[in-house]
Amino acid sequence: MNQLSTNLLIVGVTVAGIAASAFAAQAASGSVAITKSRGEICMVSNGLPDHATGTFPNAGNPHRISAQAIEVCVPQNPVKTSKATELRGSTGFALNGVMIRPGTADYYDPSSPRGFSRDRSSGWKLDGMGAGLMLGLDQNNAHVDHRGLYHYHGRPNGLLKGSNKTLVGFAADGFEIHDIGAKAVPGYTLKPGNRNGGPGGQHDGTYVQDWQYTGGSGTLDKCNGGMLNGKFVYFVTDSYPYFPHCAWGKVSRDFLSP
Repeated sequence: MNQLSTNLLIVGVTVAGIAASAFAAQAASGSVAITKSRGEICMVSNGLPDHATGTFPNAGNPHRISAQAIEVCVPQNPVKTSKATELRGSTGFALNGVMIRPGTADYYDPSSPRGFSRDRSSGWKLDGMGAGLMLGLDQNNAHVDHRGLYHYHGRPNGLLKGSNKTLVGFAADGFEIHDIGAKAVPGYTLKPGNRNGGPGGQHDGTYVQDWQYTGGSGTLDKCNGGMLNGKFVYFVTDSYPYFPHCAWGKVSRDFLSP
């Protein structure tokens, strides 16, 4: 059994491979099918998770979860290049059919009753995890957008609960995304001191601009990538950027729009 099929146990289905038409995972409301053929790995789902979620709407999130019609494909045999592509919106998908969307479209806005809006003029962009309370994230580091799409900003706790497998899903360029806990160390650190303008106060991770990539021995690259068992993959981390925000391989056309 290869690495991919072994890790598909994470969705509760044991399979010998996914060469032809793969597997389907059913839960109370979530459904997903992932197939591998013609050089692509494709995922079709209703976007609903196979685990309990928080309550939506909530104080930080006014939206209700609703089923979606999601169909995305990524390269089956990705090739790492020397240039990273910045990603917006979804940066990958989890094995349970939930989209991975670590970024936000919200910026500091002192004129808004909530203190943030889609107005980019301040230049201070909210980080999904750093501003988690403001954005109403649940126990799975996820919330809902205006379409009703439930999506992960950070470690998908419900998906990983009770599993000893590391594969979480696939990034927009087809490379695997793994969770190996604290052994994966991101290369980003908080900037020292206080913010110059904008919301003021200390660089505490609420905003993307609070972070800087410093790298260093034993840390991941700027896209949260590194080697695992002899191959290049991306990682889920406890600190920024949590999931990859950029991709080293050719990005699937299904992920080129927000």
